Amino acid sequence: MNQRSKAPARALAAIALVAAFVVLVAAIAGSTGGGSDGNAGRTPAGEVTSKGRAGNGKVATAYVVQNGDTLTSIAHKTGVSVARIQELNPGVDPQILISGEKLKLR
Repeated sequence: MNQRSKAPARALAAIALVAAFVVLVAAIAGSTGGGSDGNAGRTPAGEVTSKGRAGNGKVATAYVVQNGDTLTSIAHKTGVSVARIQELNPGVDPQILISGEKLKLR
C-alpha cells in the first residue's frame, strides 16, 4: 500500500480552526457594539436629547432607551426621578423598556 503524508490535511485543519475563531470573535464584537454600528445620522440609543445635565443643571427633554436600560438606570443618568419618568410616560411598561423608545423627561 501507498501511504500519503497527513501534513497537508493537518495544516488545513489548523487554518480552518483559526479562521472559525476569527469569525466567531468578529460576530461577538459586532453584536456587542464593538464594531461600527451603521447608525450614522441617527440619535444613538441611550443618548440624552436636547441639553443634558452636563454643567448647566438643566434636565434634558427626552431620553432614548438603550438595550439593558431600566427606569432606575435612566433616572441615575438623567437626574430625573423614577416616579417623574413614570408620570410623564404613562403608557410605558417599566418592566419592558424597548430599545430606541423615546421617554419624556420633562
